[in-house]
Amino acid sequence: MASSQADAQLGPPLADLQVIDLSRLVAGNQLTMLLGDFGADVIKVEQPGLGDTLRSWRTAGQDLYWKVYGRNKRSITLDLRRDIAREALLRLVSTADVLVESFRPGGLEALQLGVPQLHERNPRLVIIRISGWGGTGSLHERPGFGTLVEAMSGFAVMNGFPDREPALPPIALADMVAGTYGAFAAAVAVARARDSGQGQVIDLSLFESLFSILGPTAAVFKATGSAPTRWGNRSPTSAPRNIYRTADDQWIAVSATTQAMTERLFNAMGRPDLIADARFTDNSARVQHVMELDAIIAAYFERDDTKQHMARLEAAGVTAVPVCDVGDLLSGEYFSTREVVVDVGATDGPAVAMHNVVPRLSGSPGAIRHAGPALGEHNEDVLRPIMSDAEWTELMS
Repeated sequence: MASSQADAQLGPPLADLQVIDLSRLVAGNQLTMLLGDFGADVIKVEQPGLGDTLRSWRTAGQDLYWKVYGRNKRSITLDLRRDIAREALLRLVSTADVLVESFRPGGLEALQLGVPQLHERNPRLVIIRISGWGGTGSLHERPGFGTLVEAMSGFAVMNGFPDREPALPPIALADMVAGTYGAFAAAVAVARARDSGQGQVIDLSLFESLFSILGPTAAVFKATGSAPTRWGNRSPTSAPRNIYRTADDQWIAVSATTQAMTERLFNAMGRPDLIADARFTDNSARVQHVMELDAIIAAYFERDDTKQHMARLEAAGVTAVPVCDVGDLLSGEYFSTREVVVDVGATDGPAVAMHNVVPRLSGSPGAIRHAGPALGEHNEDVLRPIMSDAEWTELMS
């Protein structure tokens, strides 16, 4: 308890971290959003008049993607094609801990802001370079969006139903995974830089980030010669695991991935005989006979409505939940009691509902201070103190 109280008095754990974010779109913004959630001073550098591409992703007339991913950040505008703007950036670099960029390969060098120039101003700077395919390898010069990575990584061919085409995710999955890895890498590299006085370059590829979370796919292929394929809502390693339609045309997800849980499910269904059925007696047998097993379970769920089934399953201790959309969740008890979503104020519009800080630290928790700022909102706060009067006038002209 004493340690937690001491940590809380120290404030956010990354309050002494300064981050310069030159990235666009989701991966870099996810990375710096996570750092900002835990107190880092994130200075978002954007093109004058345009800003981050996320600002143009508008829903109901609002830039909600930017408001969420841009939270806790300060926005400045610099046209890095101009000498005065590059000099302003380098002055910021001289006191920063981390710089994040996602230019096309060679883009930073074309602006005369390559690694040597950055480390000349600040040898302890951690530079995170985000790309689709990484800084080496046969594809390193090719631009790559998350969609291409999701298709090529092996994810899409594993996702969806076996009688349908491979399915891409409906979210920026590769970007978000890479951004989360990047935040972890930044914290690790800064800790080392503060000990050694030497920064380094983090080569962060969307492809490797997504491939790394697909599990032992390479090991399985090497061992069996078979690539993973699509199983729909089933699992290749355990059964039963699926979603089942109820009498009121809703769906319930069941994950009975241990022997004890399967037996609870069979008993709740009024079918204890299935436990002794040779087809379903253990997990290996159930996976082998999953089509027959799912037909039996599906027929059971079709008999009653969702409320009746959930009462029965919860009483039996079966791991099952209704399939929900975000509207269901926002009106539900769990979201309110856990504060999964919070309303956050914005300086240029109404408050925005967004996911809370993840993960939750007991002693030095993160916090959301404000939604994504207006374009260039912090120009004067950030840039004016490091420029002479003449330079400021030139920069703003």
